Amino acid sequence: MKNLNKIIISFGALILLNSSCTKLDEELYGSRYVDDGGAVSEADLNGVYTQLNGFSDQANLYALLEHPTDEMLGPTRGTDWDDFGIWRKLHQHTWDPTHGHVFEAWNQLNTGVFRATSVIERTTDNQIKAEASFLRAFFMFYIVDLYGQAPFRNPEDSPETNPRVMNRQEATDFIIEDLKFAEANLTNGTPGRATKEATQFLLAKVYLNKAVYFQDPATPAGPFTFSQEDMNQVITYSNAVINSGKFQLAGNYYDNFKWDNTTASRELIFVRENTAGESQNANAENRTRMVLHYNNTPDGWNGFTTLADFYNSYEDGDQRKYSAIDQESFTARTGLNAGFLAGQAFGPNATPLKDRSGQPLIFTPDVNINYATEAQGIRAIKYPLNPGNFSQSGNDYVFFRYADLLLMKAEAILRGGVDPMGQTPLSIVNQIRTLRNASPVTVVDLETMLAERGRELYWEGWRRNDLIRFEKFNDPVDQRPTESPATRVVFPIPQRAVDTNPNLTQNAGY
Repeated sequence: MKNLNKIIISFGALILLNSSCTKLDEELYGSRYVDDGGAVSEADLNGVYTQLNGFSDQANLYALLEHPTDEMLGPTRGTDWDDFGIWRKLHQHTWDPTHGHVFEAWNQLNTGVFRATSVIERTTDNQIKAEASFLRAFFMFYIVDLYGQAPFRNPEDSPETNPRVMNRQEATDFIIEDLKFAEANLTNGTPGRATKEATQFLLAKVYLNKAVYFQDPATPAGPFTFSQEDMNQVITYSNAVINSGKFQLAGNYYDNFKWDNTTASRELIFVRENTAGESQNANAENRTRMVLHYNNTPDGWNGFTTLADFYNSYEDGDQRKYSAIDQESFTARTGLNAGFLAGQAFGPNATPLKDRSGQPLIFTPDVNINYATEAQGIRAIKYPLNPGNFSQSGNDYVFFRYADLLLMKAEAILRGGVDPMGQTPLSIVNQIRTLRNASPVTVVDLETMLAERGRELYWEGWRRNDLIRFEKFNDPVDQRPTESPATRVVFPIPQRAVDTNPNLTQNAGY
């Protein structure tokens, strides 16, 4: 556990915040933001890409996307990971407008939108403008999804002008407009940059969630009505990616995430690129250390776990549940497998590990979010790190993946869309399950689809989005025994932002 003191810049005033296991280092986005002008360079565009790095932190954005769901929780272990209840409040749906992660995620995303807008407004290069338009849509998508409204400032606006605020429908239309411009103007590129296929993926994601974003604010948790027109758009954009011929499902699931995923997988549509042996952009090291015990290799922070019910949703043999990879170079040198860690923990050369009291270190499915022991909770290794260099491992950080695209298409067909290629939800789901060494299913309904999305995309930041769309986000889960209010499907606008921009209105329920 590390106590990190970071400076937050807020309208020229320095505010010092103290936080354990939390990184708070962004600018408060509100009514003041000064742009220095000047010609746009590649460095300016790269600065927008740099805003993607915040997604790999275990706090802030990632915390909001995963901890409130049925697949992750952050138990307090004695005095470790208490942090004034900041993690518990997310899983138990008791956050408020002053919550630190709610505040920091808002700042990170809005800073990304503003920087992208600055590039768009000052460049005459259509490739740069298209990449920046994609990135602006990317950041605004998360603002719309998490907060339900989006402030927006043009770079030429006076510093004294408060940003105007788009409601959820207006912001969704704005995102689609940006993406269509990007799709029309992007040339070929790598998964580490904005590409036509990445744009088509995000368009499919927006149309799949459009019923949620256009929902009557009086009933934000549904029931939702998915139009056939929107579902056909999902299918159209999904088929465009499929027909590009650039992507295919990985033969081994963890090829998508391990230290050489750049070359090992053709599933990766949009990533933040990293190079082994160099400083990392979006560092996957957090994803591993946040779960591992202090005595594991590499040593960890002994933090987050999955829920027993989620772990039990996998059948034995499914490689997403457990996969031994590169035995000599990884498993032998770390004692770890990829996937979920349950039962006796091991170190290098299969040495059984002990906890700090000298007892066998056995990860158990039962966990109490308020008073957990150091061994409670099943852990997950989503990004196996390079055993030769844990801190500069080289794992590309994954945002968009081909399997997700296929599952979006399957869901759109299930919700009434028509596929001109003739695929069915059953054929798509079983295509994925067969490659993952899971037995085929005989029927795909909404319940099956949600469960399969969970198994395939666990801990990739999509579970909250999925649960809301399937009207399951507020359901009771382990360590949250009662149904949450409907208004919890959007987070509050941070109180500091409301206080500084009178155009913002606090979301209902807060």
